[in-house]
Amino acid sequence: MTAVQSLGDTRDVGSTASGGGAVETHPVRRRRRRRLTGATFVPWLFLFPAALIFLVFKFIPMAEGIRLSLFEVRPFLGDIFVGFKNYATILQDEKFLTASWHTLVLAGGQTVGAMVIGFFLALLLEGHTKSLWFVRSAVFLPVVAATAVIGEIWRLFFYPAPEGFLNELISWVGLGPWEYIHSTDTSLVSVMFVGIWKHAPYDMVLILAGLAGIDRQQYEAAAIDGATTPQRIWNVTLPALRPVITILLTLAAIRGLRVFTEVYVLTGGGPAGSTDVWMTRVYTTAFEQSEAGLASAGSVLLFLVTLILTVSVQWYRRRREAR
Repeated sequence: MTAVQSLGDTRDVGSTASGGGAVETHPVRRRRRRRLTGATFVPWLFLFPAALIFLVFKFIPMAEGIRLSLFEVRPFLGDIFVGFKNYATILQDEKFLTASWHTLVLAGGQTVGAMVIGFFLALLLEGHTKSLWFVRSAVFLPVVAATAVIGEIWRLFFYPAPEGFLNELISWVGLGPWEYIHSTDTSLVSVMFVGIWKHAPYDMVLILAGLAGIDRQQYEAAAIDGATTPQRIWNVTLPALRPVITILLTLAAIRGLRVFTEVYVLTGGGPAGSTDVWMTRVYTTAFEQSEAGLASAGSVLLFLVTLILTVSVQWYRRRREAR
């Protein structure tokens, strides 16, 4: 005989079901329905203002940009649907192709340079000494400063005359004067240098966080085995920093592909288009040539490239972690 207790959360199985054995007790799991109360909606009330701002100032403009990329925009005359003609025009435009090459070079140089300098800064400033907080804060200042302000300051530093700040410095060792951003040969490298100077401290902070998680016993074991400092860095530090490096590469690549402010403030894409990148070309197309449809198509293409790059890096990282 089987008896089920209705007042408890147990089930008794009698001798009929168990073959004459002792009574067994099993817990009964009851699914409780979650009641909707006022407290359930409190977190959503706090998220609502931020979600509304994102919707109005980000997602709706993104959707409008995608729509405009399929039209020939004619203010006050009515837009004409052209399908993917704007995309085909951009992919065949010589100025956009040149700008894409400048973007890749600038993004690659800034990414590698900022990561290398940030790594060595992290090694120098790693530790628990109380005085290091001031040095770290001073080094981190370029990150929190406005990019437009940084660009204007460096534009003054790059003054091409012999009495310019940088030319005055290099004249002490018998070099210069150089033209920096005023020459087609050195303008892109000069802009790249400013980007490295600004973003290296940010990479340094993330690398410092990664260094703090490395077990010090690994360094001690490597030292006992006779490993030199470069060998310890190569065989212990870099493998342990692989997740941090993956994140840095993703962020730096996105940042490099979307570079605009420092280029616009320093050179405006000149001289002679030598620093013209994808975003400055989109800006020029939209606001100087009044081709909003072409500019929207360029923005959508940049978004797709950024999305594919991000997804590819994350897929590669998860595949490596799964091994």
